[in-house]
Amino acid sequence: MDSLTLDSKTWLLVLTGAGVSAESGVPTFRGMGGLWEDQPVEAVASPEGFRKDPSLVWRFYSERRKGAAAVHPNPGHEAFVAWERHLGDRFLLATQNVDGLHTRAGSQRVVEMHGNLFKTRCSGCERPPFDDATVYPVGAVPACDACGKRLRPHIVWFGEYLDPADLERIETFALQGATSGRLVFLAAGTSGAVFPAAGIVDRVRRAGGETWLVNLDPAENSSRFEHRVVGRSGEVLPGLAKLV
Repeated sequence: MDSLTLDSKTWLLVLTGAGVSAESGVPTFRGMGGLWEDQPVEAVASPEGFRKDPSLVWRFYSERRKGAAAVHPNPGHEAFVAWERHLGDRFLLATQNVDGLHTRAGSQRVVEMHGNLFKTRCSGCERPPFDDATVYPVGAVPACDACGKRLRPHIVWFGEYLDPADLERIETFALQGATSGRLVFLAAGTSGAVFPAAGIVDRVRRAGGETWLVNLDPAENSSRFEHRVVGRSGEVLPGLAKLV
C-alpha cells in the first residue's frame, strides 16, 4: 500500500463522507435505501417537508440525534486527530457528515459543510445556531425564544445552498497550501456524487496538489484521484500516513 508522507511542508485538506461515520454505526441515507418509514428522505430533509409537517421532521431528527449520541468515533476519526496534532494549522478537515463525531474525537479544525445534527437554528430570525442535543417528544415543534417562529435542525437540506463562508474557508486553505507548501487532498468514505464536495479533487489537481482516495466502495469520481486505496477508512487510515 502506498504511504502518505506528512512532513513540515505538507498542507493536508481532508474530506470525509458517510462511509467514515458508517463504520461507527451511523446509518447512511444510501443504506436506508433513500427511505425513512417508507417515505422519501426528502420528505423529512427539505424546506418543503418542514413546511408541510414540521413535527414529522423533528421526530426524524430527534431519532437521528438519539442514534448518533449512542455511537463513538472510530480509529479513522482518531487518525485525523493525530494528523492534525502533527500538522497544526496546515490541516483542515471538511466533512459532509452531520453527526459531530470528528469534534467528539478531538478534531478542532473542522468545516461541517452540511451542518451539525446537535445544533438548532431559527427558521424566522437571525439568531445564531446553538448547541442542542434535545430529543424532542413525538409531535413537538420547538419555538424560538427570540421571535416565536419554529426552530429547525441546523442541517443543509435538499434544495439548500452550502454556507459560502465554509466554501471560502476550504478554498482559501487549498490556495494557501498550493502556494506555500505541498498541498495534499485526501477524501475518505465519500460517494463522489455530491457537489461541490465532489469537485474539490479537480481544483486541487489544477493547483498541482496530490490527491488520495480511501474508500471501501468505488466513488463516482474515483478516476480523478492519483492515489486510490480500497478499504475501510477505520482500518486503512491509522497506518496510511508517515509523520515526519
